[in-house]
Amino acid sequence: MKSFNIAAYISGSGSNLKSVIESSLSGKIASKVKLVIANKEVSGLDYPRTCGIETAVVSRKLHSREEFIKIQTGLLDKHNIDLIILAGFLKKLPVEIVREYEGKILNIHPALLPKFGGKGMHGMIVHKAVIEAKEEFSGPTVHFVDEIYDNGKILLQKKIKINENETPGSLQKRVLEKEHEILTEAIKLLEGNE
Repeated sequence: MKSFNIAAYISGSGSNLKSVIESSLSGKIASKVKLVIANKEVSGLDYPRTCGIETAVVSRKLHSREEFIKIQTGLLDKHNIDLIILAGFLKKLPVEIVREYEGKILNIHPALLPKFGGKGMHGMIVHKAVIEAKEEFSGPTVHFVDEIYDNGKILLQKKIKINENETPGSLQKRVLEKEHEILTEAIKLLEGNE
């Protein structure tokens, strides 16, 4: 069984990341989160900090493209990162990082891809679109990241039936519960597949 040094990218509260860190601390997965990168100062950085995990805010607005990539690759190298998870990260990773870590970057998406994916499809926008399309099922997808939004090979999906009176808010809560499970399951799957 393989154990990965994980870097997580976040843009918000980091609840998916927290579930992965907790799974690691409890021994549910062998891998360890070594680094958390956010594109701005967000509440999701608080929990990893309390666990002694290095955090960094790397904003494209503050750096030239070259510096922006150099800072990230420097941090990834420093921690010998061999798996990157995008846990509610709303930006596109630089293509240089996507190519360097090909097959080693996972993203979690709050819908059953390939439906309801692509640029601009995130958060409540996705849940609203799913309900408006009168879908019977929704649920999260964990997939490998390539150079196109929400396009890479699907690793895992969890289906939930959409209720008759479902709202985007209620669907978001239900899908998020499954997201917390599926991201850990995907890492566990990779640990066993190496």
